[in-house]
Amino acid sequence: MQQNTPKILIISSDTGGGHKSAAQAIAVGLQRFWHGESVAVRVMRAAEESHHLTDRLVSFYNWVLRNKQGWMKYLYWAVNKIRPETREFFQKRCIGYLKGQFEKWCPHVVVSVHPLTQHIFGRILRELNLADQIPLVTVVTDPCYGFWKGWACDDVSLYLVANDDAKRQLMDYGVSEGRIRISGLPLHPKFREVTEAVAQDARRAYGLDPDKFTVFVNAGWIGGGNIPAIFRKLVRGELDVQAIFLAGKNEELRLEAEEIARSAKFPVKVIGYSDEIEKLMHSANVMVSKLGGLTTFEALACRLPIIADITTPPMPQEAGTVKLISTRGAGILLKRSADIVPTIRSLIEDTDKYRKMKAAAADLSMPDSTEQIIREIASLLPKRETSLAA
Repeated sequence: MQQNTPKILIISSDTGGGHKSAAQAIAVGLQRFWHGESVAVRVMRAAEESHHLTDRLVSFYNWVLRNKQGWMKYLYWAVNKIRPETREFFQKRCIGYLKGQFEKWCPHVVVSVHPLTQHIFGRILRELNLADQIPLVTVVTDPCYGFWKGWACDDVSLYLVANDDAKRQLMDYGVSEGRIRISGLPLHPKFREVTEAVAQDARRAYGLDPDKFTVFVNAGWIGGGNIPAIFRKLVRGELDVQAIFLAGKNEELRLEAEEIARSAKFPVKVIGYSDEIEKLMHSANVMVSKLGGLTTFEALACRLPIIADITTPPMPQEAGTVKLISTRGAGILLKRSADIVPTIRSLIEDTDKYRKMKAAAADLSMPDSTEQIIREIASLLPKRETSLAA
């Protein structure tokens, strides 16, 4: 590695799939920003890698997300009440490993995309007397008011947020306005609007009819929640459609979905985990999904209307997103699983309604947001590194 190579450490955790997507989007954006010049980016799953206890807590969070979605509001309350990210009990178990990794790599900038990771790195920078030399940047991946208190951290040099709503929440948590900039969300450039010809090719790649209305049923990175129950209702419907079901990292759900699909009255393609969510979105006319912050805006970037699962009340940090897509017309709120068939039928039969939803999705998309985030991060690097972007 060259002496002047910029080094950026991205810290995250795989609680759900959104934080991982954000880290990947920033890593790709950094590589593109330097146009082939040398840049070193490392993504660290800080909670999972640092200690077996915090790794188990991540696994517990994902288990609840997959199997007991109704419990999530209680988990949200407990985490905001206990504030484990600030507790010495957890920090002393993780700090040895994380400090060792930090000293081995010695990045120029640390970027957090998770509300529970930046606190301990702020402490590491203070203990190493580097807080004034190495900026700690937090990219908030929750786009609306009501997100985790853990996002607020006194040690963060710069906050990058999606919109005014997120900025207002940070300020209400005590973050000074001068440390916050509105940038949009970190979205991988592969999430974009495509032509009908590209959409048809995507359907063909999954062995589907290139011209038929396609429903993407997204059970998420973890795979579960209320989506399997909605899928059961969907496959019983008399609809002139075809569907793709994404089971995520849940092999049991994939097998269950394949069994359910056998009784479907229309073609269904069942997929397990995929690194090509953008192709699934490109192939679809509508997505049925829980409204995770990043997933929602990835779909909007693809101009994909959403049928949002609110059969269980959304988590507080997702409630604002639910309201946003509903009031702006980019999504339909599904309050009962049984409503999925008439909801999809209405989109097929009312072409004007569907056209307006696609237009609303376009209006809510955040073009060039990742580029803006990368430029904010690059501006904090020593001058000899930022000159590479010229």
